Parts: sequence; C-alpha cells; structure tokens
Amino acid sequence: MLYSPANSLRFLQKAAGLSTDCVVMDLEETIVPEGKDAARANVTKAIAQYNYGYREVIVRVNRLGSQWVEADLAAVAKARPGAVLFPRIESAREVLDCIAGLDRAGGDSLPVMVMIETPFGVLHAEQIAGASDRIACLVMGTADLTNHLHARPHPERLPLLMSLSLVILAARAHNRSVVDGIQSNLKDMHTFEYSCRLGRDMGLDGKTLVHPDQLIYCNEAYTPKPADIAQAKEVILAFEQATREGRGNVVVNGRLIEQMHVVAARRVVSLAEAIRAMEAA
Repeated sequence: MLYSPANSLRFLQKAAGLSTDCVVMDLEETIVPEGKDAARANVTKAIAQYNYGYREVIVRVNRLGSQWVEADLAAVAKARPGAVLFPRIESAREVLDCIAGLDRAGGDSLPVMVMIETPFGVLHAEQIAGASDRIACLVMGTADLTNHLHARPHPERLPLLMSLSLVILAARAHNRSVVDGIQSNLKDMHTFEYSCRLGRDMGLDGKTLVHPDQLIYCNEAYTPKPADIAQAKEVILAFEQATREGRGNVVVNGRLIEQMHVVAARRVVSLAEAIRAMEAA
C-alpha cells in the first residue's frame, strides 16, 4: 500500500503506473493546512481521470474531530474511492463515529480502514476490529506508535513485536486484513527488506510504503515463490487423496499434514493466482 501525498497531482498520476496493490491518496499528515483544499481537488480529479487498473484507491482523511475531516468526507463520498482510511483510531466508539460521519456525507456504501498507531489503539484493537463489518483492514501506524512508546527504531523491530502481534490477533479474530506500518528511512533497504519478511512471517497481509523505491522489496517478500506454490499444491493433492482413502492426515516430504495445513496451502495458491491475474490485467 503506497502512500501518495495528494498535494501533488503528478504523484497521484505516477502512482497509477506503479507496481503497488493499493494507492493511498493522503489528505492527512503530508498536507499542510493551507494546502488541504487543493489536495482534496487533486484527489477528486485523479480518481475521475486516471486509470488505476487493478490498484485499489484508498483516501486517508484527516483525524476525527479535526477542522478538515468533514470537508474530506464530503469530497471522498463524491469521488467514490475503493475505501476510506481513518487515522489514529483508539476505540470502537471512534470507529462508529467515523462511519456515521462518512454516511452523513453520502459515503454509506464505502468500506473503511482504520489506523492503529497509539497505545490505546493497540490495547483496544480487538474492540476496534469488531466494531463494524464495514471495516476491511487494520493499518498499523508504526512510526507514531514507536514515538508514543518512547522507543527507538530497532533493526529487528523489538519494541513493536508485541503491538504487532496484538493487532494481528485482533484482525484475525474478526476476519479483517491487517497491514504493516511504514519505514521512513529510505536509504536503509537492508533493514526495510528484513522488516517486510518479518511482517510476512508474523502473518501481516502487506506493508504501507512511502516511496516507490521500496515497492520491489515489499512485493518480493509478500509474493509466494514458485517453490512455495509447488509445495502448497503438493500438500493439497496429497491430502485430497488421503481423504478419498478415508484418512484424516498424510505425510508429505516428512511433514505431517492435517486440515489446517491444507487451509494454509490453499491460501498460498489463491494469493499466487490473484497476483497473476492482476499482472495480466
């Protein structure tokens, strides 16, 4: 998920040709107060004029209670993006208030995504994830969260591991997608690549990015490899054969395979097929 500051129409146009699954048009932190009106106009124009193909277009609005959020929601409801991203959510009540504001603006059919970026947000993640079926995704705001924790950036992300795990648990409990936060150090690609792989292995569905140069590393980490796909298909076929023979498990390459492993294998195959379909679009 690539953040694209809405103060530049050129950035929004460029994002339509990049290898990102989601373009997050940003009206919040990257836009100075005097540029908010122009940014909203850019979002409206970009969604209307540019072809984003398979890329999901998301608009991050300003925080609930800010002086800009009502105008943001009015513009977004008219522009009809794929989803609306609400920042700094800390409770289920805030989720419902955000959705109510979006509905009043005319966006009652739009999915929402919510950012978890404070200690209260993490501690209330389960309530937030279950607040509404309109929630499509939880998005980690790890940069702000690190600051709130009085932590320091760590190459192995040690200060964030518990928070990430808690939000992943909340997302999975309510069948929501969950996406990792950004890395703002644009030069340290070694740490960024590790961050992508760690997030993938923890169970995150993807990562938010702030620069196109990060796309190749993120896509490489989260895209199933040919060997992974082949192994997943082998697991599925072997288990199906075992089921036909009346057995509830099977050994594949020295590993005991049960139903839960087949579910995971089918997820790998489905992800690979979805990626191929998007690349062909």
